[in-house]
Amino acid sequence: MPHPNSLSSSKSIFITSIHPMASSPFTLSHHLLLPYFSTLPTFLLLILPTLFQIQGVNGGSIGVNYGTVADNLPPPSKVAAFLLDNTIIDRVRLFDADPDILRAFAHTGISVSITIPNDQIPRLVKPNFAEEWIKFNIQPYIPATNIIRVLVGNEVLSTANKLLIANLVPAMQSLHTALIEASLDRRIQISTPHSLGILSNSTPPSTARFRQGYDTHVIKPMLSFLRETNSPLMVNPYPFFACTADNLDYALFRPNPGVFDSDLGILYTNMLDAQLDAVYSAMKSLGFEDLDIVIAETGWPSKGDPTQVGVGPKEAAYYNGNLMRHVVSGKGTPLMPNRTFETYIFALFNENLKPGPIGERNFGLFEPDLSPVYEIGILRPTAQSATPRAHQGQVEGPSPSTVSESKRWCLPKSEASEEGLQRNIDYVCGLGLDCGPIKENGACFAPNTVRAHAAYVMNAYFQATEGNDFDCDFDQTGTLTTVDPSYGKCKYW
Repeated sequence: MPHPNSLSSSKSIFITSIHPMASSPFTLSHHLLLPYFSTLPTFLLLILPTLFQIQGVNGGSIGVNYGTVADNLPPPSKVAAFLLDNTIIDRVRLFDADPDILRAFAHTGISVSITIPNDQIPRLVKPNFAEEWIKFNIQPYIPATNIIRVLVGNEVLSTANKLLIANLVPAMQSLHTALIEASLDRRIQISTPHSLGILSNSTPPSTARFRQGYDTHVIKPMLSFLRETNSPLMVNPYPFFACTADNLDYALFRPNPGVFDSDLGILYTNMLDAQLDAVYSAMKSLGFEDLDIVIAETGWPSKGDPTQVGVGPKEAAYYNGNLMRHVVSGKGTPLMPNRTFETYIFALFNENLKPGPIGERNFGLFEPDLSPVYEIGILRPTAQSATPRAHQGQVEGPSPSTVSESKRWCLPKSEASEEGLQRNIDYVCGLGLDCGPIKENGACFAPNTVRAHAAYVMNAYFQATEGNDFDCDFDQTGTLTTVDPSYGKCKYW
């Protein structure tokens, strides 16, 4: 998105009867509870990215967008060697098929994705041109260079260019056919990144849908192609472009009141999760919730115009550092639990020739001399001692994992089953606690879902006890939060 080829983003299950039970359907066990991560020493949070090599157990990994709109960047060979020897980055996305860059990454093992510029899309529909493109831009460099993906354009639907949009999916199909002819189809995927402008609405995330007209004529055929070729949907979510002074903490993964999706009874505590779940909901509405989602671009500028909110090295370090920990943690999102996300930070360098506001030239993790703009755990420990000290964003302010010692609330885990949550409702209400608020005409009746009602009664039980951690266990379906989940007239006490 801040790249010249990338336009900025536009930015029922009903409750069963409640009845008393003779005994609990589960046991609240003290000794089985694990310590909360918030009790870990601060230094462990700082080195987690290094310990895990920024790679989640389910395939999540951290890459960078390697843009070159600058006249002061080091040669590609030096960049490739730096990434390999001094960082934990294991993949890059390029904005063109630059031969020097492709050769520079030979024998590094770093995964490379190549973006084809938008203006070439109409020509790629022709089989001969697609075959020639593969012949000259892919075949000379493999297998020495680990090319894993070809991206057809960038944010094409956001251009509103009818010629490009009409030819997008045919171009993807034509390129895939060319890969088959070259026996490369099982090695290289075809996809295309989208801005969140492909959504007609995104709030609340559970109601998000693709834009009418594009949904059935372009996006559905594209999703079918991606499923058939085992390729991911790629999106460019940028909380930065949607942040204001009021929701800055929400965008930066910092402690905040959160945003409640009343349709599903889900509390979102960071904007990225909400944006990803909006995409997921739109995919699900068309029957493609099984597709993987890759974050093709996301980032935060370290410098900008004086009128811009939340721009600086502190905020950039906070966002990108927390982003890295979050996407590889395996926690996933409320609607996509237990997932990791392949993610490409925008960008590798500050690019001094990019047009537009100051921020557009300052999304980089590194200066042209390869010194870090700020430190977020990208550098290997041996490299950190050999480079100039950068802004330490992760130690600025409270950690996003810090649990407040004041008020806490008990809510269902995102992965908890509805059957388990219904047992929680039956158990708590069977104890004689006041469940009137979740009954019809009650303040917390809407939304009338098992998850929303369970959230209220689980918290009611937790607050009525001594407030110990194990009082929110509920057979491992409950979790604690420092964010008040109250909404409208529904008050969580």
